[in-house]
Amino acid sequence: MSQSPASRKSIFDTLPRLIYCGCISIFSLVLLSESVGAGVNINQLQISQQPTTTNQPNPTRSEADKEAEKLTQEGLQLLKKDTPESLVVARKKFEAALILWEKLGNKPMHAVTLLLAGQINLSLNEQQKSLEYYKQALVLWRELGYKKEEAQTLNYIGRNYFNLGEKQKALEFYSQALPLLQTLGDKSEEAKTLIYIGNIYSDLGEKKKALEYYNQTLSLWRALSNRGEEAKILNSIGLLYDALGEKQKALENLNQALSLSRGAGDKGEETAILNNIGKVYSDLGENKKALEFYNQALPLFRALNDKGREATVLNNIANIYSNLGEKQKALENLNQVLSLLRLVGNKRMEAIANNNIGAVHSDLGEKKKALEYYNQALALFRAVANKDGEATTLNNIGGIYSDLGEKKKALEYYNQALTLSHTLGNRSGEATTLNNIGMIYSDLGENKKALEFYNRALPLLRAVGERRVEAITLNNIGAVYSDLGEKQKALEHVNQALSLYRVVGYKEGEATSINNLGKLYSDLGEKKKALEFYNQALSLHRAVGDKEGEARTLDNIGGIYLDFGNKQESLKLRNQALSLRRALDDKGGEARTLNNIATVHLALGENKKALEYFNQALLLLRALGDRNVEATTLNNIGAVYSDLGEKQKAIEFLKQALSLDRVVGNKVNEARTLWNFAELERKQGNLQAARQHIENAIQIIEELRGTYTDQDLKTTYFATVQGYYKFYIDLLMELHKQDPSKGYNALALNTSERSRARGLVELLAQANAKLSKNIDPQLIEREQELQTKRQAQEKNLAQLVNQPQVSRETIEQTEAEIQNIINQQKALKAQIRDRNPERDKITNPQPLTLGQIQQQLDKDTVLLQYSLGQNRSFLWLVTPTSLTSYELPKEAEITKIANRYHTALGDAATTNVAIESAQQLSQLILAPIKDKLANQLAGKRLVVVADGVLQQIPFAALHDLNGNKGSGNMQNIPTNRQTDRRGVNIKPNSPSPGKTNTNYQPLFLNYEIVNLPSASTIAIQREKTANRQPAPKKIAILADPVYTNDDERVTGKPRSLLGELELERSALDRSAQSLKRTGWSRLPNTATEARGILKLFPPTLSLQAFNFEANYNWATSKDLSQYQILHFATHGFVNPDQPELSGIVLSLLDSSGKQIPGYLRLADLFERDYPAELIVLSACETGLGKNVSGEGLVGLTRGLMYAGAERVALSLWKVNDEGTSVLMQEFYRQMLSNNLTPAQALRAAQRQLWQGSEWRSPHYWAAFTLQGEWS
Repeated sequence: MSQSPASRKSIFDTLPRLIYCGCISIFSLVLLSESVGAGVNINQLQISQQPTTTNQPNPTRSEADKEAEKLTQEGLQLLKKDTPESLVVARKKFEAALILWEKLGNKPMHAVTLLLAGQINLSLNEQQKSLEYYKQALVLWRELGYKKEEAQTLNYIGRNYFNLGEKQKALEFYSQALPLLQTLGDKSEEAKTLIYIGNIYSDLGEKKKALEYYNQTLSLWRALSNRGEEAKILNSIGLLYDALGEKQKALENLNQALSLSRGAGDKGEETAILNNIGKVYSDLGENKKALEFYNQALPLFRALNDKGREATVLNNIANIYSNLGEKQKALENLNQVLSLLRLVGNKRMEAIANNNIGAVHSDLGEKKKALEYYNQALALFRAVANKDGEATTLNNIGGIYSDLGEKKKALEYYNQALTLSHTLGNRSGEATTLNNIGMIYSDLGENKKALEFYNRALPLLRAVGERRVEAITLNNIGAVYSDLGEKQKALEHVNQALSLYRVVGYKEGEATSINNLGKLYSDLGEKKKALEFYNQALSLHRAVGDKEGEARTLDNIGGIYLDFGNKQESLKLRNQALSLRRALDDKGGEARTLNNIATVHLALGENKKALEYFNQALLLLRALGDRNVEATTLNNIGAVYSDLGEKQKAIEFLKQALSLDRVVGNKVNEARTLWNFAELERKQGNLQAARQHIENAIQIIEELRGTYTDQDLKTTYFATVQGYYKFYIDLLMELHKQDPSKGYNALALNTSERSRARGLVELLAQANAKLSKNIDPQLIEREQELQTKRQAQEKNLAQLVNQPQVSRETIEQTEAEIQNIINQQKALKAQIRDRNPERDKITNPQPLTLGQIQQQLDKDTVLLQYSLGQNRSFLWLVTPTSLTSYELPKEAEITKIANRYHTALGDAATTNVAIESAQQLSQLILAPIKDKLANQLAGKRLVVVADGVLQQIPFAALHDLNGNKGSGNMQNIPTNRQTDRRGVNIKPNSPSPGKTNTNYQPLFLNYEIVNLPSASTIAIQREKTANRQPAPKKIAILADPVYTNDDERVTGKPRSLLGELELERSALDRSAQSLKRTGWSRLPNTATEARGILKLFPPTLSLQAFNFEANYNWATSKDLSQYQILHFATHGFVNPDQPELSGIVLSLLDSSGKQIPGYLRLADLFERDYPAELIVLSACETGLGKNVSGEGLVGLTRGLMYAGAERVALSLWKVNDEGTSVLMQEFYRQMLSNNLTPAQALRAAQRQLWQGSEWRSPHYWAAFTLQGEWS
């Protein structure tokens, strides 16, 4: 079957991976309290000076003492000046003093001066020399037994290693100091050391461990009543909570700290806390509020003349402007930062500022300029021996080279960063770099290698509590699974990422994940759902000023408009995306968008223009080394040349595409390329070669389908690939036409069966399987926990909906949280199902083949199986011993008449239109077997497996082409009986007689008709019910529920709606509105119907529920499993957009007027155990559903079959209340009095109504069809 060009081209909507490189975005700098800084406390050391003396006077020694003392004091004075020049002179003084103190043997003063020399070298950025002096001092303190000074020196050494980025070594020395201070009982120094240790764990990403140490510190400061230090540690605790994503806890601690610092009059600390509160609001995306706090902090720092901290706040203000997309303002602030830092000589902070300027230039697409600043930052970090900063900047440089397409060079820098982070024990940095390396391999199409690196990063991130980077990595894993065609796994990972982004308040990441969900749902064919996600993402990207994300999402929205057929809007959006990509110098994004613009031109029939864009994309992709997208573009070029009839060129490009698809492991693209090969070969008349290619493609489709454990996603995915099966069926039937002896039509039938209702077949196979057997109790507990959370959120939503002052955003957030819980529930159910020992047997039932189908048929039964196609359709007629196939008109032609037929049947006033349409439709879909129906098939049972629109029409009411033309008289029949329909309120009107076509003879008069979703479903049903014993009792019937307060049966006063029922009522109201119903009115004839039916059964073998008893509790009672027949006579509805909302409406009130649950949803049916031989839904449109390609009508039918029903009787349109009552009573009378099967009884009942005058129109008798077992 030939496909439209656009359907075979890959519209590549990129699934972006966030690159997280430490400082890749501007640092939001936090200000820790000054008490945690390192440096020699000079006054404290002077107190400890105890010069050694002897008993005998020694003038020579005394002169040396004086000289040493003088040099030391002069050095101290110079140290206090703290200028570069004074520090150099001070160092010389201390070095001279050291020689004298050592000669004098004055170990205490020797040790003190060593510490001072260490401090001088530290101030001069001579870290290694500083360490040497400290370590010499440590040896002396230990020789002297000075425990307090030993502990202080251990802390100094620890701080030095900390500054050098050697966190583990720092931790080693701090950990030696801590027990010494605890033994000495020095609470103040103990508290400081605890802070140092906490800082290291925080920097190593182990936030929770850091929190333990900070909380110990807090207790000590409170015990010492030191409010100033308490404020400082609360500040640090607040920052930790911020890093952990617990923003409210962060704000609580920071606000406590702010209050204390103001009480203590500590302006420096107050200002630092204001800065940090600003950072939290920035993380929450509240940029204006963040600016308020930063702007409070800035003048205070200026008043304090604290240039370093002024620079910090200016940096953070720059971050806000960057978030808001005001990149030039960000650069202005950062350049001020750089000037201030150079003024104060803070090289480490200068390095950070250079890094951040580089990040802004990168955002502006100025990659080379960004590289200049990153290289300056790298040199500075190396100059101050800051290994962490060095690793971070190496990461960022790697990111730039990756953006520039130099993937190998990027890997070089990433590997340097990885080695450094691993050596430093920085698990957070190591995980970040592993993530980035994974990105490179993903870009190179080495998906398995990419997964390996991502999966190495994930446990490290979880261990250190880095939830933001964990989210980024989960997003990236989702991208790889998407490329591999495993959409369910992709969705699971992206949903996990989205939840984490929301927890940590990272809006840009949240927008990216929402975009990615849109991409995945688009791939799964759910275009409307995809558009909703894309629009959410676009708003967020714009709100945070993320131009790259905006471009990506505009491109993706353009793809949806193309799917909707709005080509010009698609082109407009994609050109906007292209302009943004080029402004950002985003070569990879530019190539993707060029590819996508080409697909729009292709859809417009502008093949040559499409080729121009594809070739531009190809050049860029090859320069970038992006083999995944290169393969897509090659495939697209090949498809265009195929359409242009240039076979050799087409083959050349398709071969290149196929080779790359296999190298990168992109199964989705491989299948698509094979399909294009099949199409090309078919055009050339090489049908066998085409067959081989499409069979290989379908094998891949089946493999990918097997990766889904979530049944909804599996169904959604399968709907997107029906084109492969339709093409294969059409090809096989073409081969059959050439050589009918080879049995190609049997293969086509097998393929048709393989392509339909697979989800239902699998559901039926799994029905009543004990999925929780041998399952970890923790999983069952988690299942209950999620259900409780969902109920709580649903209750919350119901309350919010009814509060007019609540914003739409709040409601949408709550709805999103509910959907997130639902997704978690689905994933958990899949996990539980995976652990079921019976899983292999029950989850992969194979569709029937011709021989197996024939075994299900008896001598009086034939199968009519339809497949509707774009260019032509097919009918297979199967008997127990033969197969005959027929070609029918194309799907569009059949659909047009079938839709008119169904619409006309829904209203008695248009009976003549319905009959005329029935005659036309019969000519289209039954004419080829007219003679067989008249002869070999006369009186046979027809089992119909319909396709597409044919699933919603009653074959019973089609015209029998062999009927006796003109044998009937012109009949006056009521064509507009305006009585209540089940599920719709209408005003009564006088009946108006009309005439029906005398040539019309309904098909059911000569044939018993049964419907099946697929031939395989009957085999599964029979297998499941083979050993089932009949229930002991006959019938349970529910009728005439109470829906409204104004019903005369309600005697009590109306009560207010209980909170837990608000959501149910809201859902019912929305369903009524969406189906254009005005409400749920009483159906008095259902009681008449039920009482008439009950008269046919012994009272001891029946159960009835009328009025208030016709409620949810009755319908879900376990007692119903004791009955062979379940009959529900009430309102029912099917929601075609959201099948899970389909349901049956039961009593909504009790006799006192109290509201009660009364909405039996599709999900409830899946939880029921109804092992009935027959379930009748005597309600409106209960046999319809969402028509999912490849699956059929997804609605109440499958829920009832899953619950255990052997047969189901349902309606195809809004049925007339009184007419249905008459039909149902006759149905049961025929079944019991004449001992007929349900299928035979339905036919006999329909005949009775047809033969009368009052209910002769097919509107009254044809609505109900029977699905399932016919014997």
